[in-house]
Amino acid sequence: MPAGLQAESVGPVDVAVIVFDGNKFNGDLAPALAELHDRGTVRVVDLAFVRKESDGTASVIEVGDADVADAFAGVHNGQFDLLNDEDLAAIGAGLQPASSAMVIVWENSWLARFAAAVRQSEGTVVALTRIPREDVLRAIADLDEN
Repeated sequence: MPAGLQAESVGPVDVAVIVFDGNKFNGDLAPALAELHDRGTVRVVDLAFVRKESDGTASVIEVGDADVADAFAGVHNGQFDLLNDEDLAAIGAGLQPASSAMVIVWENSWLARFAAAVRQSEGTVVALTRIPREDVLRAIADLDEN
């Protein structure tokens, strides 16, 4: 097992695909991600970028590539490689021409201690749902009206 990733203490792991219009990566997300990383909220397990050109050809950009290395190197050390070529090719195939995506796998470090306690208590998470932002905004608006 790679150093730094211990099965008994790892927090829940999420994968997100964030799609952007255009196919240039400007690094604007890097400071926010670095802040989460530095605070111990998340640990970036894997990170890659997929770009689809106007002609429909897709390419993968790794964190070490010049286009993104400076911006994202501080939050990902390349130790873990959970995203495989097939995953990234499938994401690329699903992109619209002249668009791009950041594919990120992160450990929810902030939840690791609680997750370990659940396992030690012989508990099992049987449901986990993320509430869509639109639903949260609607609920807040409804509260404000009352």
